[in-house]
Amino acid sequence: MRKNKTNNHKGFTIVEMMVASVIAVILVLSLAIALCDSQRGWNSMYNRVYSDVVTGTQIADRTFDRIVRKSSTVYYQIDADGECLEVCYYADPNSALIDRYARFYKSDDGKLCVEHGKRNPRETLNIETICENVSFCSFKQMGRSFQMVLTLDSGKEELTTVTSAVVHN
Repeated sequence: MRKNKTNNHKGFTIVEMMVASVIAVILVLSLAIALCDSQRGWNSMYNRVYSDVVTGTQIADRTFDRIVRKSSTVYYQIDADGECLEVCYYADPNSALIDRYARFYKSDDGKLCVEHGKRNPRETLNIETICENVSFCSFKQMGRSFQMVLTLDSGKEELTTVTSAVVHN
């Protein structure tokens, strides 16, 4: 009598291996696409946050606030178009004489500059470039505060910021 031998091979068939391989490839590709998209989003956000336009507006805001805070409301001047602001301040905090000035203006080559100098006699001490790529700059006075509206345009990105600073002297 002959016994039927059944082949009891343990393992996977070729069809099962192909199905598992296709599923693994789909999962790996999905993960790769998600990682690439995340990296692209990270690079885009990083470039926006640390671009020249954003950095320039932050520096302009801080410089404007620092200078206006130490100025006096007794002596200031804004031109008729609001494109230039001149404030006066004490060179020495213990002095009773307001003897210095700071003049904010947009230069012809698209830079926001501040000119520092002596009041009497009028003498320019230095001119500091605060930021570049300035397409618009305007100043206003409201009570004891001054406001600067600044638009920077690098060609790729445009950003408008409004900064107010309160005079403390």
